Amino acid sequence: MERLKKLPVLGALIAFADARPRLAAWIVLSLGIVILLLIEARDVGLLFGQWLALIIASVIVAGLCIWIVSWEDKDEAAEESAEKK
Repeated sequence: MERLKKLPVLGALIAFADARPRLAAWIVLSLGIVILLLIEARDVGLLFGQWLALIIASVIVAGLCIWIVSWEDKDEAAEESAEKK
């Protein structure tokens, strides 16, 4: 992992993901969903506005997914602070 951090672009991405893990997860999940959407719906014949609406909705859903998953992080942090007392 240390060798990867020394690479210019990859090191910056790893540092960004370490500093903002939820935002990085949102970006990665959004990209994955949008790429799958573009691949699977390319022959459907959607208009530009429909594509835009689907992409925006996909990014919002990805953000909500990451937000919901982060609830568990808060529960674990509360348990850890209770155990330290």
